[in-house]
Amino acid sequence: MRSLISIVVPVYNEKDSLVLLVDQISKVMAARAKESFEIIFIDDGSTDQSWDVIQNLAAQHAKYVRAIRFRKNFGKSQALSVGFQLAQGDPIISMDADLQDDPQEIPLFLDKINDGADLVSGWKVNRQDPLSKTLPSKVFNAVVQLMSGVKLHDFNCGFKAYRKEVLRHIKIYGELHRFIPVLAHGYGFKIAEVGVRHNPRQFGYSKYGLERYARGFLDLLTVIITTRFIKRPSHLFGGFGIIAGLIGFSILFYLSVHWLMGTHIGARPLFFLGIMLSIMSIQMISLGLIAELFLYYAKSNENEDLIQQKINIVLN
Repeated sequence: MRSLISIVVPVYNEKDSLVLLVDQISKVMAARAKESFEIIFIDDGSTDQSWDVIQNLAAQHAKYVRAIRFRKNFGKSQALSVGFQLAQGDPIISMDADLQDDPQEIPLFLDKINDGADLVSGWKVNRQDPLSKTLPSKVFNAVVQLMSGVKLHDFNCGFKAYRKEVLRHIKIYGELHRFIPVLAHGYGFKIAEVGVRHNPRQFGYSKYGLERYARGFLDLLTVIITTRFIKRPSHLFGGFGIIAGLIGFSILFYLSVHWLMGTHIGARPLFFLGIMLSIMSIQMISLGLIAELFLYYAKSNENEDLIQQKINIVLN
């Protein structure tokens, strides 16, 4: 029986590249006799004729082209999330619709998956974009590496391959699609990287500006919290509380010495800062303890997400 490969392609105003994309993907996959494939287009509220082109492609290639259309533009994360849910194959590949991701590279991802990787991330080695995009991207990638501990060159590359098991454990929303490797790493999945060609843009224009990096850093904080502290929230809140408490106590101790020496401290801004930090310390530590109580009493089967294999286990 031939295995099925799912290729999920978010689309937003890419009408000119879609026919070529399907043609190139079908030629690449036709050479792989042991595998069948499906292409799932998610039209993320396109305002051009992208949906018309997709409908025609679905009619011409009904055997392997699937399509979903959103009522409006909800963003790439939502498009990928829906595409992953609908995908019937395993592994699943995600790629952009603008032909900058080269379908000829698909076998590289599949080979890495077959070698044992759970998630394979593309690395645009020779990125065909202006300096105004490549420089912020390098800074962003360096910061993500430092904060997450995941050693990838290019978190922004949408060209990735996943075992279906990985995607069952990950919730994607907001701008979290670029942090899927970090989220997967938090569950203990094996992450690999492969260098890929990055073609110059032939049609249309980039839909992303510098503002995505600002949103990305906020989402990075979300990812760090959910991957490192979701099981121990008191370490996060309590850590901040202890730091604030130590600073507040030091300030108040310093001012108390001056008060004992006869100095008036009641109107000094430093006095109010010390009180504020002390109160904040109590609040943060209390919040961490309350979060621990919620976590302790929450009824869930999340431990199942941590288990890779079972041997001779009989469930009661």
